[in-house]
Amino acid sequence: MPTPQPRRMGGMSESALGVSTGAVARRLGVSPTTVRSWEQRYGIGPAVRESGRHRRWMPGDVSMLEEMCRLTSSGIPPAEAARAAVTMRREPDPDVRVEPPPPVLREAVVPPAGPRRTRQPGSGNGLPLGEVRQECRGLARAAVRLDGPAMEALLRNAMEVHGLVTAWEEVMAPTLHAAGRKWESSDDRYVEVEHLLSWHVSTALRRAAATPPLVSSHRAPVVLACLPGEQHTLPLEALAAGLAERGLPLRMFGAAVSAEALRAAVCRSGPAAVVLWSQSRSTADSALARRVASTAFGLRGARTTPLVLLAGPGWSARAAAAGMTRPRGLREALDTISGLYAEPDAASSPP
Repeated sequence: MPTPQPRRMGGMSESALGVSTGAVARRLGVSPTTVRSWEQRYGIGPAVRESGRHRRWMPGDVSMLEEMCRLTSSGIPPAEAARAAVTMRREPDPDVRVEPPPPVLREAVVPPAGPRRTRQPGSGNGLPLGEVRQECRGLARAAVRLDGPAMEALLRNAMEVHGLVTAWEEVMAPTLHAAGRKWESSDDRYVEVEHLLSWHVSTALRRAAATPPLVSSHRAPVVLACLPGEQHTLPLEALAAGLAERGLPLRMFGAAVSAEALRAAVCRSGPAAVVLWSQSRSTADSALARRVASTAFGLRGARTTPLVLLAGPGWSARAAAAGMTRPRGLREALDTISGLYAEPDAASSPP
């Protein structure tokens, strides 16, 4: 197979002429504004500059920017990442003196396994994060850069290293909340950040939820549904992924399930539990929850009803009635549902 040759422009190769800021930004999957801001704030610029011409990025400069992307996506603060990335330049200008990174930076390049929490202002590239895991800061920076591949890799790694519950509670959810707050407080700016982040989080969760159940398919499943008018599905997708991680059968019906469709789903599937998600008080329907909790199915003489979990901040503390429970978080919901399958007779078979 022939070796690919450098692209030629006007008789000269790209490696000789370099590439423009826009071209290198497209190659890295970031915006040109991000590349320019790195140069202005941290001195991450082309090693060779000619007066009267636009900036041209040589192969060594591009390698340096690639390392900058990798480090910031792993959670390293941009200033530290810049000092480390500048040492990666393969073709430095002999007149430019490159200072080696401080000793602490060499340890920071490889993030520790434990939860490293900091309060560094601005380290989420504009998203209000507060005190969070380092992986959360890396995900926020990748989201602001609209760096889809980096988000996908960070989400996959977080779930593999920390498990679904910790990845959701300490990496995904804080970043999603920060993006939502930024959107609400900036006159509809950052909409694209929130949308792209949500899509990648949903993709990671659905990939995890596709795991085949370990519990026999003849056992009753768990039904998951958003109440009528409720469009927020990501927390429910996180629960689906957690159930799949524990090998439990489930049926996900998604957003805004009508009352008729919800009752039909319960009657036809005969679930051990039904999870009803409500994000706001306006969608929390206690009367519908009571009807679902009283739905009986199974053989005559051995009919049973499902346990209904009222999930989400829309439910009031007093909403739970007989046959219902209100879990305080993802882990509690998973433990409650898992307990049903630990008892042989607790989950009935579908009718």
